[in-house]
Amino acid sequence: MSGNALIRTDGRSQAIVEMVLNALDSPHSQRAYRRALVDFITWYKETGQTRLGKATVNRYRKHLLDQGMGHSSVNQRLSAIRKLAAEAADNGLLTAQTANGIASVKGVKQEGTRTGNWLDKDQAEALLDAPPRDTLKGQRDRAMLAVLIGCALRRQELADLTFEHIQQRDGRWVVLDLVGKRGSVRTVPMPSWCKALVDRWAEAARIDSGLIFRPVNKGDHLAGERMSAQAIYATVKRYADALDFENLAVHDLRRTHAKLAHKGGAPIDQIQLSLGHASIKTTEVYLGVEQDLTDAPGDRLGLSVEL
Repeated sequence: MSGNALIRTDGRSQAIVEMVLNALDSPHSQRAYRRALVDFITWYKETGQTRLGKATVNRYRKHLLDQGMGHSSVNQRLSAIRKLAAEAADNGLLTAQTANGIASVKGVKQEGTRTGNWLDKDQAEALLDAPPRDTLKGQRDRAMLAVLIGCALRRQELADLTFEHIQQRDGRWVVLDLVGKRGSVRTVPMPSWCKALVDRWAEAARIDSGLIFRPVNKGDHLAGERMSAQAIYATVKRYADALDFENLAVHDLRRTHAKLAHKGGAPIDQIQLSLGHASIKTTEVYLGVEQDLTDAPGDRLGLSVEL
């Protein structure tokens, strides 16, 4: 089958997109790949492309760069298209030769390391104080922001958080056995102020079991059993925009946790455990850690050596 028939037939292109998404475990990846593939298919049709192949994908790569899209975003789009080609080939909808050609399209080289956004201490406190305290929704939103910053949870982890997760260990409150990306399990210490805000929300909402964070309607009453990850994103964005915190994303609150903890003297390996990173290198990227040649670890060994 030609790539043109695969892309230009609406029902078939939709089916192959769903095929790609079904092969992904992460809801976040599914959302990102769906957006990437829908945008690619739209561009393909609107620009009159006639064949899905390496040359076409290279033209799309150039189009994205000409539009000013960031390198990491371009590379994510290309990954989605490679996945589409591979799934199409596996199901006999595209030749292996064409799929291999698309797989060989090079990503955009990224110069340096992007460390992203984060809040300083005053900004983090301002964000936590932004929701109103005299409404049920405000109580919920303060507790949500507290857990995102205080425990460094991802938005899907927050959506899945239950009262049963919060338990006492070694004389303190923790989020116990939290299942994160790729099924990894971690336990995250919960600051006392964070637990207090969760308790305040739970008391106001009159809930003490099951999912912690739930929808609240315009009448300021509970309106469902579960908040979506997208609703959590929208909540954070609303308060960030009100405070003029430009381009602040939910994930940046994890980075804020890491930055403030590191500045406060927390060891990097402990920050790594709270974040659930498989590699300490990932945590170092979050922190933007660089070798300090003026105050190096070797200068702090405390050894007295006779010369």
